[in-house]
Parts: sequence; structure tokens; C-alpha cells
Amino acid sequence: QDWGSAVDELAINSGLGGRALQALRLVDRADFVPGDGHPYVDAPQRIGHRATISAPHMHAWALKLLSEHLRPGAKALDVGSGSGYLSAVMALMVGPTGLVVGIDYLEPLVRLSRTNVSKSHGDLLGNGSLRLEVGDGWKGCPKDGPFDAIHVGAAARSVPQALIDQLRPGGRMVVPVGEPGGAQCFIQVDKDEEGTVSSSPLGSVVYVPLVRVP
Repeated sequence: QDWGSAVDELAINSGLGGRALQALRLVDRADFVPGDGHPYVDAPQRIGHRATISAPHMHAWALKLLSEHLRPGAKALDVGSGSGYLSAVMALMVGPTGLVVGIDYLEPLVRLSRTNVSKSHGDLLGNGSLRLEVGDGWKGCPKDGPFDAIHVGAAARSVPQALIDQLRPGGRMVVPVGEPGGAQCFIQVDKDEEGTVSSSPLGSVVYVPLVRVP
């Protein structure tokens, strides 16, 4: 199987379409999964440092929820960017006039993500539409906010207040919330134009915990 066929299957199962599907198709998951992994299987894969790359259907779900907020020129934050996969897809969606910041708390993972992206999409790092850097997911990236879209790729015990603060009015965040090893729920957080925040539970998920940096 190749990535194109995997994406076709994903489109049918997830209902993902339009620009989000196009961007997903352009970023081959094989560039982000270690050589002994299975990039085209719809399951999480280990990437080292006790981290994983999420299953493609989870990336598709997140993109479907965020796609309206990932327009050309938009700003997005990818918390717990890990392999760099979703950050790269989001950067293709916001284009050269937009910005995606991917943060992870481990320097080796950030280096790995830059290497992964550079295999086929080094231009994203070169033209400034994608930055991958070390950061604390609980604190977000205030210097680059506010963001139109925030994706959190690890489970927080509660929705981090710093991330709510960094969401632009009219913006949306998706974040898994729950105890490590316990029940976790994928939550959609919306901030309306007046700044009022509402959240909706979307379903049960299993994610690694969002680490607090001491």
C-alpha cells in the first residue's frame, strides 16, 4: 500500500475533504515513521523518546474540526508536535503568508521533527510558515499568539488556561482531556468574537499525557 491509497481510504472513513485532504495527501507519513514502523497502517506508531505519531484517523479528525480555521494567512499552534507530521500538514494549509508553530518539550523530538519535515517539505521551514521549537505545552507560545487554531496532541488533566488565553476570538482548539491511563475525552473549545469560551466533548480517546515542564 502507498500513502495515496491510505489517504483515499481515510477520506471515505473520516469524511475529510477539500483543502485539508489535499494537504494530508501531500505529506507522506513514511517520512515521519521510523524505518521499522508501519506508516500506512491506521494506528499510532512509536517514534522514540516514549512518544508516538497519532493514527491517521485522529489526524484526519483534528483537521476536519480545524480546517475552517486553517485558512491561508492563519496562525496555528500544534502543542506536543512530536514527529512534526500534523504541523507540516497545517503549514501547507495556512500557506506562506500564515504561520504554524509546533512545540514539544523534548529537544531530541524537535530535532527529529525538523529532520522529518526536511525530507520532502524543507521549504516550509525555509519560508517561515513552519517553526518547530522546544516549548512547554501548558504555557503555549504567547509571543506568537493569538492563534486561529490550536491542536493539542497529548492529554491534559484540564484544558490549559494559557492555551484558552492564546486562542483568537473566532478561533478553535481541539484538546484531549483526562487522566493518564484513565478516561480521556477529545474536547472542542471555541472562542466567539466577543471572547466567550464554550467547549463540547466529542468522544473518547487515548493519548499520552501532556508533560508539565518543571
